[in-house]
Amino acid sequence: MIIQSEEISLKHLLTVEALTDQEVMGLIQRAQQFKQGARWTPNKNQYFVSNLFFENSTRTHKSFEVAEKKLGLDVIDFDAKTSSVQKGETLYDTVLTMSALGVDVAVIRHGDENYYDELIQSKTIQCSIVNGGDGSGQHPTQCLLDLMTIYQEFGHFNGLKVAIAGDITHSRVAKSNMQMLKRLGAEVFFSGPEEWYDESFDVYGTYRPLNELVPEVDVMMLLRVQHERHDGQESFSKEEYHEKYGLTIERGKQLKPSAIIMHPAPVNRDVEIADSLVESLQSRIVPQMTNGVYIRMAILEAVLRGKS
Repeated sequence: MIIQSEEISLKHLLTVEALTDQEVMGLIQRAQQFKQGARWTPNKNQYFVSNLFFENSTRTHKSFEVAEKKLGLDVIDFDAKTSSVQKGETLYDTVLTMSALGVDVAVIRHGDENYYDELIQSKTIQCSIVNGGDGSGQHPTQCLLDLMTIYQEFGHFNGLKVAIAGDITHSRVAKSNMQMLKRLGAEVFFSGPEEWYDESFDVYGTYRPLNELVPEVDVMMLLRVQHERHDGQESFSKEEYHEKYGLTIERGKQLKPSAIIMHPAPVNRDVEIADSLVESLQSRIVPQMTNGVYIRMAILEAVLRGKS
């Protein structure tokens, strides 16, 4: 049974596995309502939120800003490059400061996995934490917008064949999606360079060559090559990667007519996906970005409800 959106109340949003299936579907439902023009009625006149991004971001950072402004929240600017972080201030003390100033929600992206553990254990920090990505750990809000996009397309998850292809080991998006897709009944497959795959992922799906998967899947989910996490050691040229592991034009022709193409972006055109396929009829890359605003509205609403 799908939980009613007005009943969803979250203290934090840190990982997808901390959510029940009912909460996931309720957040998707609420995001769809926001997309259709629903409005939020806050429990008090003023809420403050700050986006603390310690890694570069366009889509996640700016879609949170748009979501916050659509909800009528007061957004407190933060730039790590001009903050006391440059003087040696720790993440803990930055969040402690924001909490002391009255910030209700801190949306954080940080390079350390599980950075939030210390924050949520604090008895002094009172603001709620929304994880905007932790190293190579998780990206729960991206996962939820991906699920929303798939649900809008097919109306269910059970039995769908979903391929996650690319730099899987270094992708927080992949880790969040593989867990939740399996829980919701999808059949998950993996592909890409074998050196960027870990056997621990076998509990969620099956590794297969890309050429075998393309004609079978309902969802082809491509991942960006995480150059910044490879310590400067590149195994492939762009051309070689595209030919061996990318969704080329020829592979794109092998997709089922009903299949969709997804990518969390930023897209390396003509690397993991052919340039002409990024905005093709089967691509849902742009709708993914649009859905990001509405799912983050639903998440922020649920977290602020949890503070009431």
